[in-house]
Formats: sequence, C-alpha cells, structure tokens
Amino acid sequence: MSDKVTLYHHGSSACAAKVRFALAEKGVSWESRYIDIMAGEQFDPAYLALNPKGVVPTLVHSGEVIRESSVICEYVDEAFDGPALMPATAVGRAAVRLWTKAVDEELHPACSALTYVVSHRHTILRHGAGSFEDFVANAGSEGLAARKLKWSYIQDGLDAPGAMEKIRLYIAYLDRMEKALEGRDWLVGDAISLADIAMAPYLNRLAALAMEGLWEDSSRPRVGDWWSRVKARETFAPAFIEWMPQDLADELRANGGRSWPEIAARLSAS
Repeated sequence: MSDKVTLYHHGSSACAAKVRFALAEKGVSWESRYIDIMAGEQFDPAYLALNPKGVVPTLVHSGEVIRESSVICEYVDEAFDGPALMPATAVGRAAVRLWTKAVDEELHPACSALTYVVSHRHTILRHGAGSFEDFVANAGSEGLAARKLKWSYIQDGLDAPGAMEKIRLYIAYLDRMEKALEGRDWLVGDAISLADIAMAPYLNRLAALAMEGLWEDSSRPRVGDWWSRVKARETFAPAFIEWMPQDLADELRANGGRSWPEIAARLSAS
C-alpha cells in the first residue's frame, strides 16, 4: 500500500478544521476530498461506505479508514513524524484527553446550537423556513428529536429552550481555559498539544460569529492572548481560513453581528 493520506472534509466543519490543524502542525501533506455538506454529499452511498454516520471528517491513510475527529488527531500524532502533539508523561496525556473528551461530549453540541441560534436561523428565515414537515423531510439521517430542537432554534432564537444555557456552557469553557492558562502559554504543558488543537475550532467559531467580546472585554485576557498565539501560527490559515467558503464566512459574521448585542445584554443581566 502507498503512504497516501486523503482527508474527506468541509470548510465550515469544526471537526474537520481540528483535523486539518493537527495535520498542519505535524507537517503532513494530504489530498483533499471536499464533501459539500450543504448539498448533502455526506449522504452519498460511496461516502457512507467510508463513514456510515454521514459526517466529516474521514481520514484514509494507506488504505486504512480512520473516523471521529479526536481519534483521527491522535492517530495523526502517532502515525507521522513531526512535533509531538501529546505530552511525554502519562499524566500530561490524561490532561489532554480530559479536554478532548469534554469538547466531544459538551462543547461540540453547544457549538452546533450556538451556530443555529446566532446565524443559521437568520439565513433560513430569510430564504423561507417552509413547514416543519418540510424541515424534517430534509433531515437526512438526523433524528426527529434533533430536528425538532433545531426547528425551535430557528423559530425562537435565543428564547428557544436551552439556547442561552448552551451559550453559558461555552462561557464556562472559556473560564476553564482562563484558569488553565495561568502561568503558561498552552492549555497543557509547555507546547501546543491536542488540547489546544481541540479547542481552537470552537474559539474560531465564536470569532466567526462576531463574539470576540467574550474575551476582548478584559474578563478573560489569557484566553485572548492564547487566541492571538493560535492565529499567529503558520498552520492557522491552512487549517481554518483557506477552506472556509467566503460567502459562508460573510454570512456568519453578518448574522453574528446582528445577534451579539442581544446576547451581551442577556449575559450582563444574568
């Protein structure tokens, strides 16, 4: 088998960006297979044969298929030469995995909700949301409960059940970062690790939604400094900027700018 590396990904996917960031930090060259999730290409039978969940990313290396973004990132760190992205000690590696586990279980679902409430709802409503039955019919493999929740985000925005709680969960992670960064540049140890790579796409989403005020208001200065260090890395643009469709980036920024004043007011009042 060849040593070919192929990544199936999409520009706006936080999970795909995480893997692109890890590949860039390791200096791994890869071949792109762009999956247009907006057009439903993730449900193509050929792709479902690689990833039965119908999600991105998927990595194929020397014929081996690796799924799940956090698993892919650890695989990339172990399978390729380059700077180590995990600490040398067992306790350090455990600390990294606490971050990556928390991202998978809590922050990623919160990011999806946040994106719908802050941006996607405005786009969908502008183009016409149609009926709930139409919305469910276009769900692909997504379950009815998840579709009902997204419908509430679209219809009710910040007043949807649990919407503000998702934003406060995000803020709890920013506070956790602020504490972890005391006296150090990176979340675990003295060098960038998979903990930082795991968190970066979710700070990037906040920035994309014009929500930098969550750390630029001087309440979380260490988070702001960390984010500046991440953006200054040569690996940042190839992972986050170059694959992001410009029209989508503009849409997120514009919609986020509309939503941020109300979010900031609600947070201040709580």
